Amino acid sequence: MVFHPPVAITAKAGDAGKYKVGLPAWNMVLRGFMSGAYIAMGAALATVCSTGIMASDPALAFGTASAGFSQLILGAVFPVGLIITVLTGAELFTGDAMLAPMAAFIHKISWAQVMNLWLWVYIGNFIGSVVFAYIMANGPLVSFDSAGVGTLTAFGTRAIAIAKAKTAYVGLMGFWSAFLKGIACNWLVNLAILLGICADDAVGKFFGIWFPIMAFVSSGFEHSIANMYFIPAGIFAQGFVTDPTKIVASVNWVTMWTANIIPVTLGNIVGGLLFVGVIYWVAFRKEIAALK
Repeated sequence: MVFHPPVAITAKAGDAGKYKVGLPAWNMVLRGFMSGAYIAMGAALATVCSTGIMASDPALAFGTASAGFSQLILGAVFPVGLIITVLTGAELFTGDAMLAPMAAFIHKISWAQVMNLWLWVYIGNFIGSVVFAYIMANGPLVSFDSAGVGTLTAFGTRAIAIAKAKTAYVGLMGFWSAFLKGIACNWLVNLAILLGICADDAVGKFFGIWFPIMAFVSSGFEHSIANMYFIPAGIFAQGFVTDPTKIVASVNWVTMWTANIIPVTLGNIVGGLLFVGVIYWVAFRKEIAALK
């Protein structure tokens, strides 16, 4: 395995960001769609694999006896989405929150270019995530009888519970909590991106990405693009709830944004831009200048 030193990794991150901001808008959206779907695939796998672990009720999102083990299973399988994204050249907003600013620092590209990349990739990520959420909600999350009537599977009930948990951030302190979890999440996500750049071979990239992503998911941090799958999947699944009293009224398209996506996105930006992009640029700026 060949591993690059930290200064080379930082420089390569800037080079990658420069390439990304030069893509046409339609390509940013297309690659963003791809990554949104890939992250959703990892989130869907995490939902399915963590179903039934709770000691008392297999449909609960969180329990008491086995909550930590459930989080570990979530974290162990979720990284597949970012691994596919990195190895296939798709575009993920949370990674670009570090890579594009790094290009601005190193290559002096404009911040307007950075914002342009963020906007189109974010839109693409959202579309891809919601499309895959719809596929899951009408696939593994529901079972249809001969009359075409759908009934939630255990996976569907689990999806609703996860969506409920992710829209439970209410009030100022709820916003602050989601924001902080967003920072911690993207701190780890972008360390995973850097470790992915560190290795030249697929196996090295796999393990470099896997460990930080496993850590962020298992720790319960919040990822805006993953939540663009988790919450819509729960919203779609609610359409198959036969008992109206069991529908979670708080899980809807409005609360998805106000109680999760907005504060988490802001936290993700800070985590990627400040805690990885700025810090690594300041730490290695002289060495990077010497490489030119």
